[in-house]
Amino acid sequence: MTSNDDILRALGRVEGRLTGIEESVALLREDVSDEKDNAHESRSVIHRRLDEQAKQIAHLDTTVAISGGVDATLREEIKALKETVDKNHASTQPALEDWKRMKAIGYGISGLIAFAGLTIGGIVAYMSDGAVTWVRHWLKIN
Repeated sequence: MTSNDDILRALGRVEGRLTGIEESVALLREDVSDEKDNAHESRSVIHRRLDEQAKQIAHLDTTVAISGGVDATLREEIKALKETVDKNHASTQPALEDWKRMKAIGYGISGLIAFAGLTIGGIVAYMSDGAVTWVRHWLKIN
């Protein structure tokens, strides 16, 4: 039979092991608690990012829709302006052609006047010696 000392020693060993197990369980609980907190924080960060992405996508969708509407409006305005320009061009084309014709005639007249001036200047230069003697004779300058 076993003695009381053996029984007490065995109970002491069991009690020591139980104390060690309790400490290990407490450490495991702290580790699990820390991991839970970290996981919760990580999930909240992910959810915040997903919410931000959803807001950005919604904003982008709104921007694209507005841009499409503005684009359509601008196309219509450009089409209307093109029609106006074409009408104005058709109505002013005869006046522009007349102006071009008058401009060409003006160049021709300017050329004729320049040619006549050069001709008269050449004649005056050629006849200048005779004119000088005629003017001296008329003024009675010797």
